[in-house]
Amino acid sequence: MKKTFLFVALAIFSLMGKVRADEGMWLPMFVERLNYVDMQKMGLQLTPEELYSINNSSLKDAIVGLSTGATPRGFFCTGEIVSKHGLLFTNHHCGYSDIQKLSTVEHDYLTDGFWAKDFSEELPVGGTSASFLVRMEDVTEQVLSVVNDTMDWAQRNRAIREKAKELEAAASEDGKYNPIISSFFEGNEYYMFVYQVYTDVRLVGTPPSSVGKFGGDTDNWMWPRHTGDFSIFRVYGDADGNPAPYSPDNKPITPKHHLPISLDGIQKDDYTMIWGFPGSTERYMTSYGIDYNVDTFYPIIHEIFKLQTDIMDEFMQKDAAVNIMYADDKAGLANTWKNFEGQMLMLRKNKVAETKAELENQFTEWVDSDKTRTEEYGEVLNTLKENYALVSELSENIYYPNYLAMTGAIGIAGEFAAYVDIDKKDKEAVAAAEEALKAIDVDAFFAETYKPLEDKMLVEMLKLYYNTFNAEANPDFYNLVEKKYKGDVVALANDILENSIFATPESIKAFIEKPNAKKIEKDPAYVVMNIMINHLMSGLAPYRMAMQTIDENNHLFVKGLREFYAETQPEKSLYPDANSSMRMSYGSVQDYQPADAIHYDYICTANGIMEKYVPGDYEFDVPQRLLDLIEARDFGQYADENGELVVCFLSTNDITGGNSGSPIMNSKGELIGLAFDGNWEAMSGDVNFEPKLQRTINVDARYVLFIIDKYAGATNLIEELTIVKSEPATEELTVEN
Repeated sequence: MKKTFLFVALAIFSLMGKVRADEGMWLPMFVERLNYVDMQKMGLQLTPEELYSINNSSLKDAIVGLSTGATPRGFFCTGEIVSKHGLLFTNHHCGYSDIQKLSTVEHDYLTDGFWAKDFSEELPVGGTSASFLVRMEDVTEQVLSVVNDTMDWAQRNRAIREKAKELEAAASEDGKYNPIISSFFEGNEYYMFVYQVYTDVRLVGTPPSSVGKFGGDTDNWMWPRHTGDFSIFRVYGDADGNPAPYSPDNKPITPKHHLPISLDGIQKDDYTMIWGFPGSTERYMTSYGIDYNVDTFYPIIHEIFKLQTDIMDEFMQKDAAVNIMYADDKAGLANTWKNFEGQMLMLRKNKVAETKAELENQFTEWVDSDKTRTEEYGEVLNTLKENYALVSELSENIYYPNYLAMTGAIGIAGEFAAYVDIDKKDKEAVAAAEEALKAIDVDAFFAETYKPLEDKMLVEMLKLYYNTFNAEANPDFYNLVEKKYKGDVVALANDILENSIFATPESIKAFIEKPNAKKIEKDPAYVVMNIMINHLMSGLAPYRMAMQTIDENNHLFVKGLREFYAETQPEKSLYPDANSSMRMSYGSVQDYQPADAIHYDYICTANGIMEKYVPGDYEFDVPQRLLDLIEARDFGQYADENGELVVCFLSTNDITGGNSGSPIMNSKGELIGLAFDGNWEAMSGDVNFEPKLQRTINVDARYVLFIIDKYAGATNLIEELTIVKSEPATEELTVEN
C-alpha cells in the first residue's frame, strides 16, 4: 500500500544542523576564496559573481557608504539602494543630523516625521554624500616599495602617504572616481578602494522620533528592542547619471543593482548576511591596550560626555527649539558615553584582557623558541606595556584641559590667541592681524547655541576640572581660583560669563572695532584658556611619542601574530580590523541566553511597544496613529504567520559602528531588515568576538514597510519598491509500506 504526504519544503541548511555564529568582517574581494563554501553550507543561494563583481551588476552595487562632505573617507553609516530610482534606506539615527538640520519649530520633522509624495517634495540635505564602490585592489607591493630599513616610523608613514597619494591620483581618471588607499593589519597590507561619490542626496521620508528613536538612550544597545530605526533618502545625479553638485535639474540615479525586499520574514537558524562599512574594531589589541581603555581612557570620556548630555537634556526637554538645536550633538555624545560604559563593564565581565593575555603568553613562547623571532619580536609586548603605562599617566592631563578649552567663551578666546602673540613692534604684522580679526564671523560662534545651556555647561565643566586637579597637578589654575576667587570656581565662571569679551557677540564685535592685546591677556576666559593649553601642552609631546611607539609596535605585533597563526593554526583565516572599507559578515537568526535563567527570544513584536508605552515621555511616548493601528491589529500583509507584527530581530552577524543602516539579507540577497545596534552583553565585541553572546539588532523590513504604508500612507514609496514573497514550496513524498 502507498501513502502520499504533502510536506512544506525544508530550507537546505535545516538539514545540516544548527548554523553557527561567524566571526569576521570580510573583504568582498576575497569571499570566493575564504568564505563562499562555508556560506553555501549555511544556506547562501547566490554565486560569488552575484555577490561581488567589477564587470557585472552584483550585490555590492546596492551598498552605499554615507559620509560628510564629498569624500569617501570615514563613512559614518551605511545605506542600501532599494529601487531602480535610487531610493536609499538607512537608519533613522544615521539620518538624524540631516533631519535635524531641515527641522524648524514650524516644520519639526524630528517630532512629526516627513514623507515626500513625489520627487518635487524631496528635501536636499547638503553635506551628506553617498559613495558606491567600483572596485578594490591589493596595492601592498606598490605602497611598501617606498619603505626601507633605514626609516624610522614617522619617515615610513610619510613615505607611504606620499606613495598612496600618487596611486590614488592615477586611479581617479581625472576626477571621475574617488580612490582611497587604506591600511590593513596595522600597516602590513594596503588596499585601494575606488568609489563614485554622489553629493546630491535628498530626504524622502522619516518616521517621527517617537518611532525612529523609540526607547531613546535608555534602550540603546538593549534587547528586547522596539525601535523603528529607519529613514529614507534618494541619490541624484546629472542627466547621464553621473555625480553632480545639487541642481533642481538633477535626476534620480538608475543604480546597477537594487535590493528586493522580502515579506517572507525570518525563522530561527535562517541564514543572514550583512554588507556595509564598519568603522573601527580592535580585535588585535593587546591586554595592555584593553587595560588602558577600561581603567583610564573610557572613564575620562564617559565622565565628560555624560555631564554634557545631562545638561543638554535638562534644557532640551523644556523647549522645542532647543531640542531641535542640540538634538544631533546630544545624540552623538550620549551614544559615545553609553558605549564606553558598556565596554568598561563587559570587557571586565567577559574577561577579555585575560583572554588576550593567554594569547600573548602563547605568542611569547613561540617567539622565545626561535632566535630569529626573538630578535624581531622579543621586546614588542614589553614595549607596548611600558608605553601604555606612560599614556595612562598622561591622559588626564590631555583630555580634561582639552575639552574645557573648547567650552563656550573659553573656546572662543582661543581663536584670538594668534593676535596676542604677534610682536607689537611689527606694525605691518599688527595691521594684518587686525584686518584678520575683522574677517572673523563672530555670529558663527553663537549660531545654533542657547545661552542658558551654554552658560551652565561652562560652569559645570570648570567645576569638573577644579575637582579633578589639585594644586600639585595644575598650580596655575588652582592659584587663580584660590587667590582671585577665594576658592570659589563658580565665581570664576560667573566672572567669565559677566565680564569676558568673549561671552557675547556684541562684546566681541566691539573689541574687534578697537582691538587691544593687553585687554585680551587680562580677560578671564583668555586666562583660563591659556592655563588649559599650557596644561595640555606639558604632556602632549610625550603622549604623542608614546602613542607613536604604540602604533609602531602594534604593527610589529600583528606582523608576528600572523606568522604565529600561519605556523601553529594554518587552517585559521584571519580578517583585518574594520576601517570603514566595505565588509561582509554572515551568520544566522538566533536567540541568546545572557545570564543564568534568562532567555531572550530572537524576535520582538508590536506588543512590546504597548508594554513600554509611557504617555508624554520623551523616550517612550507613541504616536496616536501607531497606537490605533496596534490596538486594532491592523498589520495588513506585514503580519507574520501568527498574525503578529515583528518589529526587531536578532542575528549572529559580526558588526560595529559604521554598519548602522546596513542591509541584513536572506540567502537570496533580499532585504529582510536593517542592522542598527549591538547588544549590551557583548559590548566587548569590538575587541573580542563573543559567539555565545554577540548579536546584531535589526529592524524588521516588514515593520519598516508597515510604517511607510499603514502608518504614513506613503503608498507612492511602496509602489516604487520591489517587494517579494515566496510561495510555500511543496513536494510530494511517496512512502512505500
